[in-house]
Amino acid sequence: MNFAGKVVLITGASSGIGASAAVQFSKLGASLSLIGRKLENLNQVAEECAKNGSKAHVIQGDITKEADNVKIIDETLKKYGKLDVLVNNAGIIETGTIETTSMEQYDRVMNTNIRSIYHLSMLAVPHLVQSKGNIVNVSSVNGIRSFPGVLAYNLSKACVDQFTRCVALELAPKGVRVNCVNPGVTVTNLHKRGGMDEETYKKFLEHTKTTHALGRAGQADEVANAILFLASEQSSFITGASVPVDGGRHAMCPR
Repeated sequence: MNFAGKVVLITGASSGIGASAAVQFSKLGASLSLIGRKLENLNQVAEECAKNGSKAHVIQGDITKEADNVKIIDETLKKYGKLDVLVNNAGIIETGTIETTSMEQYDRVMNTNIRSIYHLSMLAVPHLVQSKGNIVNVSSVNGIRSFPGVLAYNLSKACVDQFTRCVALELAPKGVRVNCVNPGVTVTNLHKRGGMDEETYKKFLEHTKTTHALGRAGQADEVANAILFLASEQSSFITGASVPVDGGRHAMCPR
């Protein structure tokens, strides 16, 4: 895989899967536009990318704000003059059932996990059509399987999968591919930011030994590997796909 001369925009690039993908893209020659809310973390990721000889432009922004999304695309184009790959990675999780999830929680999850992807993709598409580029969305195994206790999150990720398929069909005649990855439990800060304390998270990771066929949680770089594959020419005949990167969790049944 080679991304020399390619411009890659990654949301949620300050940590976890987004940061890992950024560093891996940089090793393969990509010029990067790194998006996130935490400037200090973004700058650290940019420094890692620079060590690999790649340009990394940092843009602090909140993808739930329409004005920030316009700024993100405008600044990327101003810096590089084009866009080849959009990685819609940023996302949040909220716990709760139909009995306990507030409308504030619902709106927060849906605005971050799907509305922002819709808007940023809409703004990026004219430029991706020009470059014959592609989009990789970060969904979840929760988008293709049902789990209790994280209702709003499940809904948002099912939307990401359907969005991926629909937009893939719409843009295929224009030479733009759209795919998504569906991680299982992956060791990032996602669940802690969603409210899990250290002890609960430790038990949660221990539980993956039985909920994932491969007997463990995934690592951010393992998901990043799949993102890079889908963004590369090695996947030139793949579009509209939801690719599980979940240690087999999507194939599991309770027993």
